[in-house]
Amino acid sequence: MSRLRLFKLKGVVTEIVPRLAEVEADVQDLVEAHMEAMLGVTFLASEYSTGPVHGGRVDSLGIDENGSPVVVEYKRSTDAGVINQGLFYLAWLMDHRDAFRRLVRDRLGVQAAARVRWSAPRLICVAGDFTRYDLHAVREHRHSIDLVRYRIFGDEHFGLETVASAGKSRMPAWAGRGRGTAREKHAAGPDGAMGELAAAVDEVLLGLGEGVTKVENQTYIAYQRLQNFACVCPRRSRLLIYLKASPAEVELVPGFSRDVTGLGHHGTGNLEIRLQTERDLELAQELFRMSYAVA
Repeated sequence: MSRLRLFKLKGVVTEIVPRLAEVEADVQDLVEAHMEAMLGVTFLASEYSTGPVHGGRVDSLGIDENGSPVVVEYKRSTDAGVINQGLFYLAWLMDHRDAFRRLVRDRLGVQAAARVRWSAPRLICVAGDFTRYDLHAVREHRHSIDLVRYRIFGDEHFGLETVASAGKSRMPAWAGRGRGTAREKHAAGPDGAMGELAAAVDEVLLGLGEGVTKVENQTYIAYQRLQNFACVCPRRSRLLIYLKASPAEVELVPGFSRDVTGLGHHGTGNLEIRLQTERDLELAQELFRMSYAVA
């Protein structure tokens, strides 16, 4: 693994050596207590029983920012069986959708239960490390899987690193408009004017790094690393993009960017960007990178 070295700067400069947890439960307890901040997932249940037939317990169940069910499995160090174990529980979950809906309803309410998306359930594996076979399996598998490496630094710092991520990505219908014959462009109607810009945005966001996946909802397209870092909402004459980058850390430009903290909108993120031209896209790319870095 590539090693991040962390140093304490006050007084004599000393390196804080990373370590693994004493037991697996320590990792599970820490992540479950802060799951939304760490993984972008709302925690639902711990050690959830799969019943007498399957005879197992899902380490953690949650639901992500886009309404997708999430299974989280933990290993203290390296375990060749973590992916297969997680996929076993993911298959169980898909066969017991009513049980999951009831869990969401009991924890988050009726409306949240009605918004559960079954098209892209996710498996997140948090472990001390992974083998090269694990990395290959993720890239070849048809499910949405994230491999996340953890390390503990001293008594106050906990690090997470996404080492592999794969999921279902589809080009949204509107993103391809504007490319093709003149007849095709004309048939797209007023929305066709945004087609090439939407396709260019799609290319830029997917090209920010390895492991970017795309989740299509009815009202927006979410681009994920581990969490959403960009949500694209198409409009007839512009694209609205919501980013995880903090509005307080950027210079807001009227008509181009604004702080939407506390304001209702589709997707996730508190920084809204409005794109109408290729020039706007050029100006937005640094903001895209900032948002990608914090997701």
